[in-house]
Amino acid sequence: MVRTIVQLTESQSQALRRQSQDQGVSLAELVRRSVDLFLRQEPAMDEVRRRAISAVGYARSGDTDVSIRHDDYLAEAHNP
Repeated sequence: MVRTIVQLTESQSQALRRQSQDQGVSLAELVRRSVDLFLRQEPAMDEVRRRAISAVGYARSGDTDVSIRHDDYLAEAHNP
């Protein structure tokens, strides 16, 4: 294991200590579990890139001057 120093707010520290007592585990174990949970929920950067690339062109209008006339198109959309 790697020893790591982490600074918490007073309220975070108190809440974690209560949780560790309630669950009957050490504070370090509770933090390790929390980190594992966080890492499982975070998508890998490759997945984030894949999702971003797949969104490119999703709302393609066919107009070739949108980057120039975006304000005109927006005004037309809201004032038909």
